[in-house]
Amino acid sequence: MNALDPFVRQWAALLTTFRRDGTPVGTPVSLVVEDDHAYFRTWSTSGKMKRIRNNPEVEVAPSTALGRATGPAIRGRVRVLKDAEAEHAARLLSRKHPVMHRFLVPMAHRLRGYETVHLELIPTGEIAD
Repeated sequence: MNALDPFVRQWAALLTTFRRDGTPVGTPVSLVVEDDHAYFRTWSTSGKMKRIRNNPEVEVAPSTALGRATGPAIRGRVRVLKDAEAEHAARLLSRKHPVMHRFLVPMAHRLRGYETVHLELIPTGEIAD
């Protein structure tokens, strides 16, 4: 069984990143799973991106669209994708969430002048406390 199986049909996931002092910060994200990797996007200056650059260790749990966890969290590590890998993640996200990630999010990022960043979540196999 793959640690990401609970996220395959899940619309949203609660991504928990950590501040420098270790304080957890939960944010709902749209997650798409392919094999033993999951992908999501944000913009380059978002709070979660700053925290990920500082500490790529995260926790992720199935959640509602508003970020209320609906299942147990797993630990993972995030890495920033570039070029072809980022394009692949964008295609997967737009396929799973066509309205949101094919139109709305890219348009919002363009209008606000944000640089979109695609990220890969690799589970470490540990269930969070």
